[in-house]
Amino acid sequence: MKKKCMTSREFNQNQKLAHELAQEGPVVITNRGRPEYVFLRWEDWEALTKVPRKGIVDFLASPETADIDFEVPRLEMGLRAVEW
Repeated sequence: MKKKCMTSREFNQNQKLAHELAQEGPVVITNRGRPEYVFLRWEDWEALTKVPRKGIVDFLASPETADIDFEVPRLEMGLRAVEW
């Protein structure tokens, strides 16, 4: 994904070009030569901000946690039948 740049003046005067450039990737909008904003498609924004939801099984099975020893302590509970 190639990053494109536009000045804020170019962006204000030619938004159609900004939309076309955003189809290829993020467009950096500069103000006085310094990056100030990023213009991108909604789908790209969602992909950047999407947080994967993992369960405990996925977490423990991931390569990052493969070398962690994990044992669940056994709970000794005295269970008895319920008297009605």
